[in-house]
Amino acid sequence: MNKISIIIDTLLCAAVVVLYVLFFIGKKSTEPVVVNAEGEVVAVQQELPVAYLNLDSLLVNYSFAIEANDKLMSKQEDARLKLNTRARTLQQEAADFQRKLDNNAFLSRERAESEANKLQRKQQELQELEAKLTQDIMLENQNLNLQLADTLTAFLEEYNADGRYKMIISNTGKDNVLMADPKLDITAEVIAALNARYHAK
Repeated sequence: MNKISIIIDTLLCAAVVVLYVLFFIGKKSTEPVVVNAEGEVVAVQQELPVAYLNLDSLLVNYSFAIEANDKLMSKQEDARLKLNTRARTLQQEAADFQRKLDNNAFLSRERAESEANKLQRKQQELQELEAKLTQDIMLENQNLNLQLADTLTAFLEEYNADGRYKMIISNTGKDNVLMADPKLDITAEVIAALNARYHAK
């Protein structure tokens, strides 16, 4: 009876030790493990909760970006037309001035200098106009980029509200993501959702 009691106590102690080891040491690794053919424990690689978005495709296919880019291009074309028209007029005036100067058509030297100064002022005004129009277009482009970035950030926060992705990476051409599983590319899904929201507004 004494021997049976000692064996039972020993088995219970061993069971407690095994449970203790399994409970406290087994908690350290949350990674799923697999035992290979050689009996070695191998960690199973889990899929990373990461996705990427191709910004080139987004800019080409997102209706808001397309319309905003068209407006910006139209503004650039209008500015170029305005500058070219004024430059042509100034060239004609300069050619007329040179022709008059060559033919001694000015009645006095002061009159010729006055015309030359007037042409210089017009040249300076044209340069100032070019700088202003360029600055306006740059500011509009910058505002457009900020608006697009804000829209995309707000949308992605809503899109990933369930937390399925821990990171969404932007990709332009092959700048950031050199190679990736196509399943991680959420570009088409994001473009479709953004266009649906934009057209609904």
